[in-house]
Amino acid sequence: MLRLVLCAFLATAAWADSTNDANPSEIIHKFAEKEAAFQKARENYTYRQTVKIQELDSDDNPRGKYEIVSDIIFSSDGKRSEKVVRAPVSTLQNLLLTPEDEQDLRNVQPFVLTTSQIPNYEIHYLGKQKVDEISCYTFSVRPKAMEKGQRYFEGEIWVDDRDLQIVKTYGKGVGLLKKGSDNQFPKFETYREQIDGKYWFPTYTTALDTLHFQTGPQRIRMTVKYQDYRRFGAETNITFGDAVDEKKDNKTAPPK
Repeated sequence: MLRLVLCAFLATAAWADSTNDANPSEIIHKFAEKEAAFQKARENYTYRQTVKIQELDSDDNPRGKYEIVSDIIFSSDGKRSEKVVRAPVSTLQNLLLTPEDEQDLRNVQPFVLTTSQIPNYEIHYLGKQKVDEISCYTFSVRPKAMEKGQRYFEGEIWVDDRDLQIVKTYGKGVGLLKKGSDNQFPKFETYREQIDGKYWFPTYTTALDTLHFQTGPQRIRMTVKYQDYRRFGAETNITFGDAVDEKKDNKTAPPK
């Protein structure tokens, strides 16, 4: 038992030492560059997006649902568009999707923090943590200021300490709202997986939260799946450094 405790202590000490070696400014600069490349690459992929939002009762049993399945596709002349594949009639009773919710689904939940966006955020290094088996640098992120009509991410991000790409985000969408607005937004987690051995693309967003409206609290469950990524057009010439260790592939997806 003493030996086991000692080994655990030494492992913790080594983890702490590796944290102290981190240069947060350099890490932010490098992962922001790769996020810009990732964002450009994802624009050349088709995929299917499935959004499900459920109202829950006090025992977390579903009582109303909104669902939409869309394919992000390209036309024959190369124009990108969204094609709705399935959209059953909503049975939500207390929830109504607003333009801000739509913005969050499109831009905030699959959050990308590129070089051009860095000046808009306060970013603080929190230390090292693991996401499944992946060693990560963790940062807190919040907007420095907010402009009318814009939505922002506020929360934490996990950056793979080898590939220097975001593999997980946890937080919520924030922004300026009209006076008297009762919009509420859930906290969510977004996981990324490695696609084509290069890019960490978002594949799963989940939220289970209570929204506190003026009329009372409402439990909500949300899932967003991004599936069947397929490249369209010519290969983009992007260099991502060393080859990725196969044992790290697809390790950030939550348990099904």
